[in-house]
Amino acid sequence: MLDWEKLLSLKRQGDTTKRLRKEQDDARLGFEVDYDRVIFSSAFRSLQDKTQVIPLSKTDFVHTRLTHSLEVSVVGRSLGRQAGKAIIQKYPHLEKTLGYHFNDFGAIVAAASLAHDIGNPPFGHSGEKAIGAFFERGKGKRFRDKISDWAYQDLIKFEGNANGFKLLTETKNGSFGGLRLSYATLGAFTKYPKASFPVETSKHVARKKYGVFKAEKPLFDEVSAELGLKDERQSQYYRHPLAYLVEAADDICYTIIDFEDGINLGLIPEEYALEYLSKLVNQRIDKDKYFKLSTTKNRVSYLRSLAIGRLIEDAVQAFIHHEEDIRKGQLDKPLIDYSPYKAQIEDIIQISIKKIYQSQEVLEKETVGYRVITEILEHFSQAIENRLTDKANHFDNVILKAFLKDFEFEDLDTEFWLIELSSRIASLSDSKALEIYKTLSGQNL
Repeated sequence: MLDWEKLLSLKRQGDTTKRLRKEQDDARLGFEVDYDRVIFSSAFRSLQDKTQVIPLSKTDFVHTRLTHSLEVSVVGRSLGRQAGKAIIQKYPHLEKTLGYHFNDFGAIVAAASLAHDIGNPPFGHSGEKAIGAFFERGKGKRFRDKISDWAYQDLIKFEGNANGFKLLTETKNGSFGGLRLSYATLGAFTKYPKASFPVETSKHVARKKYGVFKAEKPLFDEVSAELGLKDERQSQYYRHPLAYLVEAADDICYTIIDFEDGINLGLIPEEYALEYLSKLVNQRIDKDKYFKLSTTKNRVSYLRSLAIGRLIEDAVQAFIHHEEDIRKGQLDKPLIDYSPYKAQIEDIIQISIKKIYQSQEVLEKETVGYRVITEILEHFSQAIENRLTDKANHFDNVILKAFLKDFEFEDLDTEFWLIELSSRIASLSDSKALEIYKTLSGQNL
């Protein structure tokens, strides 16, 4: 069973001495430093121009990955604090002997929640699919015989979660250990504590996807050892318990706030908001207050606030109830599935799928995003490959100088520069990717 003392480790990459919680300065707590480091990172800033619901939207109230991540971090902090209070009460030695406070749980979950989308490519899941398809069925398939089976899985199933772990931890441009987050925060961030290879199928919520690329696996092993996540009997890894709260924060926000965006965009009629959201909060609605609100936006905002509060309470209750099962690695469903309002949540998600995610506007822009990512990958990978084989033409050299002048690939094996290239493209904002695509195709003349 997982041990909370290990799970709350303040260790960072490169540490040679143990960081003890009781010796921490509460005015500058290590877990709160994690939050600051994420929010000041260039990878996080790029989320201001990455798709959450509507790709390339020019509407000011539609959420981007950045605003979504900030909101998830706020919900995550509430979840962590409430759960942390219960954990401290259940295991008082954590506070009395070791110095942990319930706010520490909130700080860890908030930092991990803030970073949860940091590795996602432009254009949302369409970007992930484009990278994977390029290597599985597109022109990138030519690299198959030049790379390992493991690296091939990393590429054809390119995963934003694994790319996020890479961006948070990689030593690059002389900066050791990336953001050097605490191992507790890295553990809470890692939604899927497994590699892409060997390939496995599992219905367990922590094993549906993978969360670490081949190159970062040694560091992931180090983090897991510190946190005690390795299940030696089954040669696999437990999910960090606080990752369930990060997942819940994300689930709550995209379920309710994407629905709100759909209403504000006119994709979902306002009466749906009252019909579906009121089922979550009908005991809490102040009808006099609600009917005094004069705009759709304000009425929906009021219902959204109540709904999020309701689901936070449900998630915390589920976490506390299943805490020991979680530490045994036995909880195989997300916390939101234990809400008494699971059926109503499913109704909201199905409406969002039909009216938002599969709307004509979203599908058309996802098609554009898919094409943009594919074209950039094709031109960039060809230029690098031609340079390495002394076949580069003038166009290849122009691409390398214009877009990849600081990309150090000469000394890397094929599989490593392919992952580095894919990660680099995944780090582009939607607008920057579109700008590069237009330049490559001559549309910016």
